[in-house]
Order: sequence, then structure tokens, then C-alpha cells
Amino acid sequence: MALIVNPASGTVSKLKIVPHVVEKLARLGIDIDTYNTRHAGHATELARHAALAGKYDAVLVCGGDGTVNEAACGLLGTDMPMAIVPAGSGNGLARHLGMPVDIDRSLNIFTHGNIIDADCGTANGSNFFCTFGVGFDAAVSERFARSRRRGLTTYLISALDEYVRFCPDEYVIEANGRTIAEKAFLVVVCNASQYGNNAFIAPNASITDGKLDVTIVHTGNLVQQALLGMDFITGYIGRNALIDTFRTSSLRIHRKDGGPAHIDGDPVEMPSDISIECRPAALKIFAPTKETSFKPIITPMSLFFRDMFLHCRHLIKGH
Repeated sequence: MALIVNPASGTVSKLKIVPHVVEKLARLGIDIDTYNTRHAGHATELARHAALAGKYDAVLVCGGDGTVNEAACGLLGTDMPMAIVPAGSGNGLARHLGMPVDIDRSLNIFTHGNIIDADCGTANGSNFFCTFGVGFDAAVSERFARSRRRGLTTYLISALDEYVRFCPDEYVIEANGRTIAEKAFLVVVCNASQYGNNAFIAPNASITDGKLDVTIVHTGNLVQQALLGMDFITGYIGRNALIDTFRTSSLRIHRKDGGPAHIDGDPVEMPSDISIECRPAALKIFAPTKETSFKPIITPMSLFFRDMFLHCRHLIKGH
């Protein structure tokens, strides 16, 4: 395997993770060549090189959703499967797949050899595998990217700082033969079910159905928008009066001016007109053998307790 590592992603140093990964896989008879990313876009170059080298059976990515996105872009259109060691701040794609955010348990998943054909979304030609968004979450992503510290706490602080000054925008959305004109707090196009950290923006999204789930969050009063956070955590967004959802294979988003957007949590600039499509079965990726259906409250709570257990386990073991 080719192991692509982003040393700067997440909140945990890769100095301990990488030797542990290499040692464990060596015991399973898997040889590893390690490559560290050095600049934006480097993971794409490394993954493409690994796919064409003719010496690897898979590409293993150690990092967050941004690194996973870059590596996946390099593997599109090839038969090289990708495996994930979730080591970022949110780990949205890994969590959607049902992977535990634990090094040993994540490595166990791809040793079972279960590979799925995952969809990919494109926004004006840029690929996304979790979410693409405009509006409030894009503004938060831009602010978070400027922060020197990573992690959930920093993200929440960025969100609160942005909330007090954010102004909703007017959007015209064309999809499924309909045109929707709305003033919205945010518009998110989802290939996967969550942003990361088990915040579910599209709880019933699938990365193998050839469709994208679109979530429109309308403007409301302070109390209504505060309750949105609880709905994202519990998975009950379908019952919130401020939220509209639909599923489509393609759509267009028009706004008055170009500006911030986010692709898999990383900020980008997009023009006023954005064309979005789903590319079915574009990426081969290792996933757990058992796929479970989403159940509001039950699924988020079970994931919360699993994360707490793993966190306590890490504290006890000292890493």
C-alpha cells in the first residue's frame, strides 16, 4: 500500500500514528511506502502516482476530509481502491461509512477486503465526496481555515463568531424540473450524510445511490436557529420547519454575487452560477461489511457513546 499522510491535519500528531500503522500492517504481511503531503493538492499528485506506479494494491490516506478529498481526486477513473485512517478534525466521510475514529479499528476494516463503488459530486468541475455548501457553513469554513488551532471546539467558536455578523443570501435553485427562489441561511448539497463529528445535515444520504441530497436551511429567529444545532445532532432535521430537503442527480445554484463556498469542509471561492452533478460509482473505497440504516436519536447516541469509549480507551493507553 501507498500511505499518504497529511502531517498538519486534525488535532493529533502523526509522529505516533504512522509508525503504529506501518507496524500493524507489517504484521499482516502488507508492505507500506509512506508519502507526506507538502502543499495543497499534493495528495492528488501522490495518489495519481500510486495508481499508475503498478506496484500498489491500494492507497491508504491518513488525514481529514480535505486530505481524503485530494487523494480521492487522484484516484477517480482508476481501479485503485482507497482506504481511510481517520485522523482529521471532523472525519465526515469515514464517519458516514461507519468507520470508528480509532486507528486500530479503522485498519481492521480494509483487511476484510470489502470495497464499494462510491459516488462523487462535482461543483463547477471541483469534486466533493461529503458535502458542498454555500451560505453560513461556507463562511464558517473560511473562518475556521484561518484559525491556527483545529478541532471541534475551535470550529464551534468560529461558528459563533460568524453567526453574529452573517447575512443570509438570495438563491435560485433549479433541480428536477423545478425552480426554487429562496432567501436561505445555507444551502448544502450532500453526497454523504454529515459534515463530520456526527453533525447530520442529510441523515438519509447514500454515497452509492447515484443521487445528491440537498438541504436548504431558511432564515428564522434566534431561538429557531439555535434549535437547528440540536436537530443536526439528533438527526431530526426532516421535522424542522426551517428546513427543506430533496434528492436529485443534478442542480444549478444561482446567487447575486460570487463568493465563499466549501468543498468537504475546505473553503473555496465560487462564481454566482454553480452547476452541480453526481458522478455515480466514481471511486472505489474500503468500507465496513455491514451497512446500517439511520435512526434519529438512536444512531447519533450510539455513535456518541462509541466515540466516548474510544476516547477513554486512548487516554488509558496513552495515545
